Amino acid sequence: MAAIAIAATTALAFSACAANESATPEASVSTLSGTLVGAGASSQGSAQEAWIAAFQTANPDVTITYDPSGSGAGRETFIAGGSNFAGSDSYLKDEELAGTFAACAPGTAPFEVPAYISPIAVIYNVDGVTDLNLDASTIAKIFSGAITNWNDAAIAALNPKAKLPDLAITAVHRSDDSGTTKNFSDYLFQTAKADWAIEKPADTFPFQTGEGAQGTSGVVDAVKNGTGTIGYADASKAGKLGVANIKVGDKFVKYTPEAAAAVVAESKPVDGRADTDMAISINRTTTDPTHYPIVLVSYLIGCNEYAEAGVADLVKPYFTYILSAQGQADAAASAGSAPLDAAVSKQATAIVSAIK
Repeated sequence: MAAIAIAATTALAFSACAANESATPEASVSTLSGTLVGAGASSQGSAQEAWIAAFQTANPDVTITYDPSGSGAGRETFIAGGSNFAGSDSYLKDEELAGTFAACAPGTAPFEVPAYISPIAVIYNVDGVTDLNLDASTIAKIFSGAITNWNDAAIAALNPKAKLPDLAITAVHRSDDSGTTKNFSDYLFQTAKADWAIEKPADTFPFQTGEGAQGTSGVVDAVKNGTGTIGYADASKAGKLGVANIKVGDKFVKYTPEAAAAVVAESKPVDGRADTDMAISINRTTTDPTHYPIVLVSYLIGCNEYAEAGVADLVKPYFTYILSAQGQADAAASAGSAPLDAAVSKQATAIVSAIK
């Protein structure tokens, strides 16, 4: 993206200016300055790095930090007033919305808008196994501890040509509160409820089984450095690890950003939310093999009105850039995410443009 800056009064034109390399020097003078602090979803880590680099290049007097501490920790930090915004792979809980938000003006509520759509990959590291098919029931049994060996009959039935070893399975899950966990658990809850016996999906991994690891990077490292390991992580971080094919309908499919976005496009808003809350209830029960149901929608959460003067003047242009076609393209190039649907982007941008 070209390093074209914006004036605070023309913040909404960031992506258009950024794409125009013939802009005059006068048009490239930024009047923005200050510091913006964010924390939250580690899935957004690569995208935030790209977004921050582009925005700070365009606006050299602005400093933005983002701590990929996890969705739960990020929401807690924002609620307590320790950050100006949060990134979260799960939308705010009703009990969180019922409380107060220290960063927001008294009596005002936060907004949350989708900013990052990505598949969740089921990653594995098993010598000699280069192609692995799994269905929801088998995944649920592996991560709940009901299946403990790689040559189990259920896995063998899905992989008749594979040479599955007589080897114990180490299932790696997030040890921290994680929106990735909630989305992964929600997929199993919707598609394999008999084998995923929980009350409801949550940010905390629901079983006392397997091995816990901190953050997306922790799960990936544990799978990569282990033997007979399997885990789940934002697909952008899968690297050279094996990635399972997931059964959708009567076929086994690989993840793609487009297949993940297709599931989100067919999902509905969460009932009972405010006009500035774009929480999405994802329907993962599709049988269409052009869809990939293990997907996360990661949100940006901020204040409709900030208690501290001047914060909105930075949040508006930064979030507007993220939600723009250019910002989404930058995230796709950096993290392999799926760009937001144009109508979703327009609605989210309108919410951000109204903050105070």
